[in-house]
Amino acid sequence: MFAKEQRTALVTGAARGIGLASAQRLRRQGCKVVGVDIATDAMQAVIEHFDAVDTVDISDGSAVEALSDRLGKVDIIVNSAGIVGPNKPTWEISDDEWKQTIDINLGGTFHLMRAFVPAMVERGWGRIVNIASIAGKEGNPNLAAYSASKAAVIGLTKSIGKELATTGVLVNSVAPAVIATEMNALNTPEVLEYMISKIPMSRTGTADEVAALVAWLSSEECSFSTGACYDISGGRATY
Repeated sequence: MFAKEQRTALVTGAARGIGLASAQRLRRQGCKVVGVDIATDAMQAVIEHFDAVDTVDISDGSAVEALSDRLGKVDIIVNSAGIVGPNKPTWEISDDEWKQTIDINLGGTFHLMRAFVPAMVERGWGRIVNIASIAGKEGNPNLAAYSASKAAVIGLTKSIGKELATTGVLVNSVAPAVIATEMNALNTPEVLEYMISKIPMSRTGTADEVAALVAWLSSEECSFSTGACYDISGGRATY
């Protein structure tokens, strides 16, 4: 799926879930993969799946700029790092809870693109896949901060996709429904039941299913799609 030239992929949130599955898939397809996660112990537990690892707080723009300086050439970015944020009625969300969710889910995605896109444009090739969520399209009750952050990721992707459309750098987002990952395991049974009830296939998705889509969006074969949001929702989203 990839060109003869080996591509370097940077995957955030790489210690588990969609990030780890995407990293494994990209590496099997010939990429050199750099895994980034703030969870140092978790990264060490899966270090064999990466060519290199780094610990970075992606909500800190200066730290991401320093990461770019350390890594040099990066061809593919998978922005998978994120948190669920507060699970409570909107009016009970504190300023700190709101800010943390937005800073990581949206700010982190912005920081990675700001730091790495200019060099991709200079080389004339790049692929960026931002992990959004069906919550960003439909909203989930009691997950206002998460839903808002993921809606913003979709909007950011659409904007930068248009900005870069003629540069060879393609930017797309993926909107999964509930996926069987450690992050979703933190949701209450009631929240999970609600989300699964919205899925016509009546099941959660798997990280490997999302990773397959991420791998295609990261490849040479994806050549006429940018600024798009790809649903992987078991039939929940049909628009």
